Amino acid sequence: MQQVPLGKTGAQVSALCLGCLAFGTTVNEETAYQLLDQYFEQGGRFLDTANNYSFWVNGTSGGESEELLGRWMKDRHNRDEIFLATKVGARPTIPGATDFAHIEGLSAQAIEQAIDGSLMRLGTDHIDLYYAHIDDRQTPLEETLEAFERLIKSGKVRHIGCSNMATWRIAEARTISKAHNLTPYCCVEQRYSYLRPKPGAQFGIQVCVDDGLLDYCNTHDDFALLAYSPLLSGSYTRQDVNIPQQYLGADSTARLEALHKVAHELGVSENQVVLAWLLQSTPRAIPIIAASHSEQLSENLAALKVQLSAEQIKLLTEATA
Repeated sequence: MQQVPLGKTGAQVSALCLGCLAFGTTVNEETAYQLLDQYFEQGGRFLDTANNYSFWVNGTSGGESEELLGRWMKDRHNRDEIFLATKVGARPTIPGATDFAHIEGLSAQAIEQAIDGSLMRLGTDHIDLYYAHIDDRQTPLEETLEAFERLIKSGKVRHIGCSNMATWRIAEARTISKAHNLTPYCCVEQRYSYLRPKPGAQFGIQVCVDDGLLDYCNTHDDFALLAYSPLLSGSYTRQDVNIPQQYLGADSTARLEALHKVAHELGVSENQVVLAWLLQSTPRAIPIIAASHSEQLSENLAALKVQLSAEQIKLLTEATA
């Protein structure tokens, strides 16, 4: 699988990252192992999870995904080959919680407690990429960044990133890091797909990529962009899944028309065109793909073979109502 740089960290990561949110909960262990093996056999080495996945599923507490990945890496003896990402900040502090009303946040104490739990569940002594999962406005950015710096100096964390954070907050955090000689966030993981949300659309704690963030990434080559939910839960291709209402409107109608045109020209699925567009547009994004069965994963991985022409990228990017 193609490898791409993670900003200017010196790390190279798989062009398609495998999202493991559902592993150990709605995707059972046997199926998760099959998908992880399939991804690994195709050269994929970049795995994404979080310390709270997936607490909202009945009968779970969060951490099931990390635990499953820990078992799989131990069974396969491949931890040293994996670029492992997990997250801190959005794990509930109340047992049995099903929403984000009471989460750990990003205080120094929360981060220092959370890292040891993640390391234990994952069965490893370090995390390659540790994300601030949410933006904790109650904790000073300096406190969060200094806590991450201590984890890096201790060897428990290699690189840090952020997620679900407004562009101005990302810029402020990176400015603080530079001013205080702290390790800066090297990437952001944000909700991002080909369709654009309607103005003012809300996704709870999730934050979408916007023009400001794209401009920021274009002008900061040391900062990488990762895209979660790139395929909108299959709604580009599945008749039984509707386009989320936050995206419905004239703009999406025009972009869907362009998407169908390019997919037809290339003889590939709309999903594959979406992933190829994310990979080949500017700024480039690293899509975080997910699957619940082998055929889905095969379709996603095949997007790496889709080559869009300059005209097709222009058509897709400029399509609007």
